[in-house]
Amino acid sequence: MKKLILLAGIACFAFTTTNAATKVKVSTSVTVTSEWEKSKEGTWDGMHDGKKVWYKLNMKDASLWWSMDGKKWDAVKDGMWQDKDGKWLKIVDGKMLKWSADGGKTWSDVPEWKWEAPSGTWYKFDKDWSLWSMAGKM
Repeated sequence: MKKLILLAGIACFAFTTTNAATKVKVSTSVTVTSEWEKSKEGTWDGMHDGKKVWYKLNMKDASLWWSMDGKKWDAVKDGMWQDKDGKWLKIVDGKMLKWSADGGKTWSDVPEWKWEAPSGTWYKFDKDWSLWSMAGKM
């Protein structure tokens, strides 16, 4: 019986610590959701010079494009965008998503290929570079 209670306690602790890392405080409440939706448009939001912009990925060559109005698109020459915390993200060799917290001096892998946009929406790429989103909470 003691072993069963100990095992249940360990399972609860493991479940709590695993889920605790996925919580983000929004205002004064915490909301957790795990429902990712595949993006119909394949675009995500960002900021450029204090203005909202949209990004999209050309899945054939992993090139990055941006638009101020969602109609006229231009290539992003350095292929980088910023997340909510100001980290730079880029796709390296069409194979890996990397980010840099020091302005591009050093790069590391993005865990699970997901990031939070300035709007608070979470995005991620799958292995085929399809874009998925989760509206604002994680």
